[in-house]
Amino acid sequence: MDFEFTPKVHDLRKRLLAFMDEHIYPNEEQHEREAKKAARDAEGGGSYTTLPMMQGLKDKARAAGLWNMFLPKSAHVPDGLTNLEYAPLCEIMGRRLWSTEVFNCSAPDTGNMEVFERYGTPEHQERWLKPLLAGEIRSSFAMTEPAVASSDATNIECNIRRDGDDYVINGRKWYITGAMNERCKVFILMGKTDPDNADRHRQQSMIVVPRDTPGVTVVRDMALMGVYDPPYGHPEVLFDNVRVPASSILLGEGRGFEIAQGRLGPGRIHHCMRMIGMAEAALELMCQRVVSRVAFHKPLAEQGVWRERIAKARMLIDQTRWMVLHTAWRMDTVGNKVAAKEIAMIKVLAPNNCVQVIDDAMQAFGAMGLSQDTLLVSFYAYARHLRVADGPDEVHRNAIAKHELANYRAPIPATVNAR
Repeated sequence: MDFEFTPKVHDLRKRLLAFMDEHIYPNEEQHEREAKKAARDAEGGGSYTTLPMMQGLKDKARAAGLWNMFLPKSAHVPDGLTNLEYAPLCEIMGRRLWSTEVFNCSAPDTGNMEVFERYGTPEHQERWLKPLLAGEIRSSFAMTEPAVASSDATNIECNIRRDGDDYVINGRKWYITGAMNERCKVFILMGKTDPDNADRHRQQSMIVVPRDTPGVTVVRDMALMGVYDPPYGHPEVLFDNVRVPASSILLGEGRGFEIAQGRLGPGRIHHCMRMIGMAEAALELMCQRVVSRVAFHKPLAEQGVWRERIAKARMLIDQTRWMVLHTAWRMDTVGNKVAAKEIAMIKVLAPNNCVQVIDDAMQAFGAMGLSQDTLLVSFYAYARHLRVADGPDEVHRNAIAKHELANYRAPIPATVNAR
């Protein structure tokens, strides 16, 4: 294992850090003002419009060559980055989560672009991938359902029925990130085309659904820990007799799980990469606070409990970073399927470790740590929700245990098989 940055990454990292210093951090107040206005407009019944400042920043990022950095090396993208190369760049963007859109590296678009690139037809790539890569539109991934435990994706009930040259879709999804935004133009939806198939992992398919198709209804936005998220949103969406051409199916019927595993592996590690940057930002805020805040006649930094928490935070962050880098290396060298155990481990480890760091930083700020006057509450909400999103901790721990126990399962003797 060699985690040394390649020359390409050294260059991108240097330019990305400079861009953050010049264009992202100085624009935080403007971003906050525009986000608050977007929230007020949305509450008043207005649309979830893209923040005015975004296009100018996107133009600057594209001109600086800091665009679509998430793109994996593949047949279609021979100059793309490996997972290991992307990790330190994604971490930097994670220090301010809103910045990922500036570089066209935000979820769920990144995962959807990878789906179109890997599994889409030339028609899909022309109609959807090209404008997504150009940052002209946005997209959503419709998987989670309110009526079933979607942590077990075989439970999904959304029905995709073949009808002549079309498919007809009926179902209800929720927490569909980004679907409230006016620039969201397409869904990739997972549902069942063959609910009676004896193989429960061949019942599901993925299909492309244009946002403006008749029968697609955004029912309501869903709050995340009591807070809505304009201009993106995480709404509940109803698909009522939605009819799309048969060519909209991805790879063919029954291959939804195959696509999901190809999509969710990179998606999960990207979340973990971003959380490391977020935890670093939280630790920075905590250190600044404890050296400047006086209680009981001395700075907090001179009190043992805060030195203990800062030491713990550094260890938790570095532990997470090395685990993520190891997982990225495994994904690059043996593939996502073989690296499934490592992906599951970081998906549990990263949110839990980063939530602890952020929680301690909030404690250092006292009442202010619970207010809108720091970034910590939004950091906490993001990190905490990832203990559920893309599969809850319990599901990933179960998968890790299965991988571990497989080494101890005794093979069935040949004589038993013969019977």
